[in-house]
Amino acid sequence: MRSPDAQSDRFPMGEVEFVALMASLQALMALSIDVMLPALGAISRDLHLADPNSRQLIVGVFLICSGLGSLFPGALADRFGRRPVVLTAIGAYIATAFLCAISGSFLLLLIARGFMGAFCSAMMVMPMTILRDRFDGDRMARTQSLVAMTFMVVPMVAPMIGQTVLLFVGWRWIFGIMCTMGVLVFAWSFMRLPETLHPDYRQPIQPRVIGGNMLLALKERSAFGYFLGAAFVQGALFGYINSAQQLVGEHFGAGTFFPVIFGGMALVMACSNFLNSRIVEKFGARRVSHTALLCYILFAAVHLVFAMRGESIWAFIPLMTVTMCMMSFIGANFQAISLQPFARIAGAAASVMSFVRTVLGAALGSLIGQAYDGTARPILGAMVVCGLTGLVLVLYSEHGRLFRRVNPPGFYKAHPPSAGHEF
Repeated sequence: MRSPDAQSDRFPMGEVEFVALMASLQALMALSIDVMLPALGAISRDLHLADPNSRQLIVGVFLICSGLGSLFPGALADRFGRRPVVLTAIGAYIATAFLCAISGSFLLLLIARGFMGAFCSAMMVMPMTILRDRFDGDRMARTQSLVAMTFMVVPMVAPMIGQTVLLFVGWRWIFGIMCTMGVLVFAWSFMRLPETLHPDYRQPIQPRVIGGNMLLALKERSAFGYFLGAAFVQGALFGYINSAQQLVGEHFGAGTFFPVIFGGMALVMACSNFLNSRIVEKFGARRVSHTALLCYILFAAVHLVFAMRGESIWAFIPLMTVTMCMMSFIGANFQAISLQPFARIAGAAASVMSFVRTVLGAALGSLIGQAYDGTARPILGAMVVCGLTGLVLVLYSEHGRLFRRVNPPGFYKAHPPSAGHEF
């Protein structure tokens, strides 16, 4: 990898390793959610929870705090660089995972999970920022799809790992898995991660400057509809994740096969991300994501009709899998489009967008999860509503037109990225 920063030259990375490392950073956050899912019932029993839906807070609190924490790593990275922020966040991740393992009550567990989520926010913001340092436009969408495809290995195997740990040593040791993975990723990042921030793009740590940069990101019409639309679609996904163990494992009777089903869905989503990486540069991020959003709404609506009439697990799995696959074509492309205008303030832009997307998504996901009534109807109804809301927001950003392949107006044209930022 070539970089304007001398530190990058001391830590050269090929594209394959770069994609794998970015995926590993995001995977730490995914691991913090997915490996816990089979353990929610055991935690509820062990810590004597009166309300069975309270177990969802283990996921919901983590997500909300990660969204709140997203406001900070981007601004710090714009000043001090990407590498120090990444290493600090991983170190804190390891420490909070240990605190979760020794928590003696549900309240202490939630507090530790909240701090873990806050530090984990850098695991999502920094890969977005580093990718924007290196690429723009459809090339960024392609690379983000490859990252997403790679880190989707975690949702495939994490629930099965959690289930296996439960069978032998109990749920507290699941956090030991998190600590171990954190140590490995920290060592890899320490030895190999280059600094990608261009020296000319460093921003001062001043509230006025940071606030101005974030406000600029929020005011850019070509980006606003995409990152806010992504928040609604992600909120529906979080709603499914929050209640997946209850819905699939208990209502549909999957039991110990729940991790296999959850992992199978993740495998298909990974294949969808790979397909997106192959077609996005040919057709453009807008055309691909707009088509996927329309299909997402259609499939969710059809699935809702089936759910209203009563369905078995054999109908639920394929219909939900197809609907979720559309998210693979939406997420990476929406992210690339929304970050396109912000080469010089990629960290601040990634932070505020991640904040909006994660906090709003987590809040919606918690509401959707708490609405669980023993059927898939609340989740599917939310998917339809969130998809339609996302479509309205995209139409706002695109001035009422879909399927265009154009460079967004605004900041990016006035401040193009420096040459030599690609592999």
